[in-house]
Amino acid sequence: MRRLIVFILIFAIFLAFIILNLESKSDISFGFAQFYDVPIFISIFLALVLGMLIALLMLLPIFKGRDKPFSLPLKKGPKVPPKLVDEIKKEPSSYGID
Repeated sequence: MRRLIVFILIFAIFLAFIILNLESKSDISFGFAQFYDVPIFISIFLALVLGMLIALLMLLPIFKGRDKPFSLPLKKGPKVPPKLVDEIKKEPSSYGID
């Protein structure tokens, strides 16, 4: 139920933005083509959708398991044999802390 209320609120804000900007128009140039009197909300909406598509394309390798996001390679130090680990645990501490 909470998700539905949040969706309705976001949709209402989006709709209010469109209604308030119906008269705002701008010219858009892509270098090879130019569009005149394009409503601002259409250009912003298309920029949002294009950004979401590009982000999705960049995240596809992560979703397929080829790469893990935000992970750094672990530094591997020298391996300590298990016998030595047990001996180190058995030695009393020189600081009196066991």
